[in-house]
Amino acid sequence: MTQTIAKSPEELADIARQARIRILEAVAHAKGGHVGGPYSAADMLAALYFNVLKIRPEEPDWPDRDRFVLSKGHSSIALYSVLALRGYFPVEELQTFDAINSRLQGHPDMTITPGIDMSSGSLGLGFAGALGIALGARAQRRDFTTYVMLGDGECNEGVVWEGAHVGARYGLDNLIAIVDHNKLQQFGWRGETTSERTTPYTGSQLADRWRAFGWHVLEVDGHDIAAFLDTIDEARAVVGTPVAIIAHTIKGKGVSYMEGDYTWHSKVPTDEQFALAMQELGAEKGGGQ
Repeated sequence: MTQTIAKSPEELADIARQARIRILEAVAHAKGGHVGGPYSAADMLAALYFNVLKIRPEEPDWPDRDRFVLSKGHSSIALYSVLALRGYFPVEELQTFDAINSRLQGHPDMTITPGIDMSSGSLGLGFAGALGIALGARAQRRDFTTYVMLGDGECNEGVVWEGAHVGARYGLDNLIAIVDHNKLQQFGWRGETTSERTTPYTGSQLADRWRAFGWHVLEVDGHDIAAFLDTIDEARAVVGTPVAIIAHTIKGKGVSYMEGDYTWHSKVPTDEQFALAMQELGAEKGGGQ
């Protein structure tokens, strides 16, 4: 009855590397999908699914499992890749990503995909669903934690702040929100160049906003896996209030020409770009075809 696996930060980093390889393979095969956001989230997802969450991949609907909601549902291929590596379904199934009749749709679907606790896609609604799960757990006196990952651009949605108010009002200390703060949302541009871009939240601005809504706020480098695990431990120890973790990340993390480039929010690599990414990700070391 597997629950968590004790992996070292180095082992988790290698799992995230393998996930990035699978992500790009799937997007290239589907000829569509997101890369930048999945890459900024990969390290945290690997840490969560291998070291943090109480889960049973062989029993996805185990009632006492921890719940995870990917509210930034457009990054679904990152979650699918980690779920496959964790044993929820065959890794080979990732090649069906976004295909008609596939269990691995462009946005998570809890009705067909093992390991998905909440359907998401329309930004902010996954967060609202996570609030409902946490409230339901309290009402049923169930002892599990609900984790939800949001994008920083997603935090422009009004439903996020309506939900933040509700979470604090009910003191949902069984709820941990992780904001993937890669600071490169897709939209919000005044012109054609990056110099004309709408200024994103800084870390302090985003943290202050969550504090203003009554949440306990922590900040961490989302690519420092050891620090992230320590921050999760700190978050789980908080009593009486929900926790928001502002995870500072890099969009496109792991591939030099993608890092910090907003155009890789959603983009299919050329053959040359694919080959270079596979080389940088060390596909020959394992994890790639």
